[in-house]
Amino acid sequence: MNQPTIIELTEHQPKLFERDELDQEIAELVWKNYKDLIDVDFPSIKTNNKYKLKPRGWVGQITLTPELHIYIKPKVPIFNLFGMLEYAYQLKSFKIFDHQFTQCQTIDDFYSRLAAILADKILSRSRRGLYRTYIPVSSHLSAIRGKIDLRETVKKPWNVKLKCHYDEQTADIEDNQILLWTLYVIGRTGLCSPTVSPKIRKAYHVLNGFVTHRSFQGKDCVNRSYNRLNQDYQIMHSLCRFFLDNCGASHQVGNYTMFPFLVDMAKLYELFVAEWLKLNLPSHLSVRRQSKLNIGFIIDVEIYETQTGKTVYIIDTKYKVPQNSSSSDDKIQVVAYAASKICSEAVLVYPKPLINPLNQPSGESNIWVRSLTFSIDGDLEQAGQEFLNNLCQSE
Repeated sequence: MNQPTIIELTEHQPKLFERDELDQEIAELVWKNYKDLIDVDFPSIKTNNKYKLKPRGWVGQITLTPELHIYIKPKVPIFNLFGMLEYAYQLKSFKIFDHQFTQCQTIDDFYSRLAAILADKILSRSRRGLYRTYIPVSSHLSAIRGKIDLRETVKKPWNVKLKCHYDEQTADIEDNQILLWTLYVIGRTGLCSPTVSPKIRKAYHVLNGFVTHRSFQGKDCVNRSYNRLNQDYQIMHSLCRFFLDNCGASHQVGNYTMFPFLVDMAKLYELFVAEWLKLNLPSHLSVRRQSKLNIGFIIDVEIYETQTGKTVYIIDTKYKVPQNSSSSDDKIQVVAYAASKICSEAVLVYPKPLINPLNQPSGESNIWVRSLTFSIDGDLEQAGQEFLNNLCQSE
């Protein structure tokens, strides 16, 4: 098979194409199906008679046609994506990332390594035996099993088979169905390397013989119950959550059957900051994420006193950095969040420092507004400690 043509872009960075480099039909396809992900400007005086594509903040792969793919590179080092992922998807304690991941240079490498880890863990578990549990079953049997349905037996005394209610042990449960669906989604992206793809297929076929094919979303992988018999499923479900959050039919527009792989960097950054704080805040402070307000808005991160429940910081993460200073809309928004929680500290968090950082009271209110930096360009742990020190300096 011929290798597809690749249009390579970088998040938030515009790229110009001559008329002979990008067909109008392709530009229209991107604009029609992916205008929420990529801004498209057609040739005009404004663009110097060229096509202009600018990703909005997603990284990953879009399969426009079998012959043409779009790859959107992140601005941050690929290795730091792993670091953010460790916290955001609660994989830090499992220590699944090692020094070999520094060799990953592309989104494809990133994706393949994660997929390989998941496939290896599924195959290892299948060799030991899939987790099974008892589910209630009702069936007509020639021999009594469990509890007889007396009501039906009386109504149909001529039926030689008795309806019985009993519990049956099976591997066809949601824990395993999530794994099967995730492997299916991974295989449909077409992103895995030639060495990883056979492993994905093998793990899929091992499960497919025992487990029903059902679709799931990333949210189905959290708040699940684990015990000593299925504790190892926790890390597998965390990986499944990442894949289901960032690739699948929910992103697909149009008729092509390949699933895209797209990471919303703004959401990943928000989740990373929140989970990093959960593990690193002093014990007298705790984190609450995605707090809903009566006015219909959602707070990114709320930090409160563990004992009293009093909110001490409202944090709003802003992955896209403004050129000079925080916008008035951002300030108004975070102040409104703080006011609703009767909190005197409102903080806007950016991955890069602002030219004109914010550190002032908000109008006539007693709410102090600041802009702080949690950098993701270098050492994440060092950047996190600097951010935390600056955050808590007023205490």
